[in-house]
Amino acid sequence: MDLNSKNAKTLVAVFEMPVRADVVWSDIERLFKALSAEVSEGRGSRVRVALGGVRAVFHRPHPEKETDKGALVSVRRFLIEAGIKPK
Repeated sequence: MDLNSKNAKTLVAVFEMPVRADVVWSDIERLFKALSAEVSEGRGSRVRVALGGVRAVFHRPHPEKETDKGALVSVRRFLIEAGIKPK
């Protein structure tokens, strides 16, 4: 896994404890793509993501840009199931 510095910082932010409330959703989508995940649009604000044989559906936050803490925990769980953790 070879991430640029911005994506690496986003990955670390997803795994930080306590859970952060300032991670921007577009940065998370960019991280998914950098990890070679399949990202597709669902209905409404849904985003489908497939990575390492694991699939998940997330809701893109609106009108705010930041991901809420519950969604960030779900992203973390998804990445762990897909075998992704920060170095």
